Amino acid sequence: MKKTLILVRHATAEDHSFRVKDFDRELVSKGLSESAIMGRWLVEKNIKPDHFVTSPASRAYKTAEIVADQFHLDISEIELVSDIYDGGPKAYLSAVNRTAENTEKLILFGHNPDISYFGEYLSGKNIGSMKKAGMVILEFEDLKWEEISAKTATFISYITPKEVKEAS
Repeated sequence: MKKTLILVRHATAEDHSFRVKDFDRELVSKGLSESAIMGRWLVEKNIKPDHFVTSPASRAYKTAEIVADQFHLDISEIELVSDIYDGGPKAYLSAVNRTAENTEKLILFGHNPDISYFGEYLSGKNIGSMKKAGMVILEFEDLKWEEISAKTATFISYITPKEVKEAS
């Protein structure tokens, strides 16, 4: 059975400053808009995730919440994985490997540079630095979530809010 993993970098957040801890940075209006655009794009393409996983940092969680809202999903169904915030690509892999086997489409919200590195690790493709609210879509053939590791993914696409807006 084919599995799909959608990696999403959080949308545009307030700048890092000494007044706000990095973990607590909120999305700015541009980020709220980017999140909604990308959620609507997934709905239009009929790419409905079965499971949502996110870093608990404010900007990643809010991005996940807005995308989930496009599917009328109850936000209580979003799984928070604290290690994704600063655990490096290994934390992303751990979150993917722990996914329930009945999940066909997993969407994971995180942070650069780790989420970009993770997409490259899985696909072997040079993705570069993912743009804010950018999405990488990967597919896996005949693998269980626990078997996913380096270069086991087929790269399907990378899309940004700017590209979605320009195409509409």
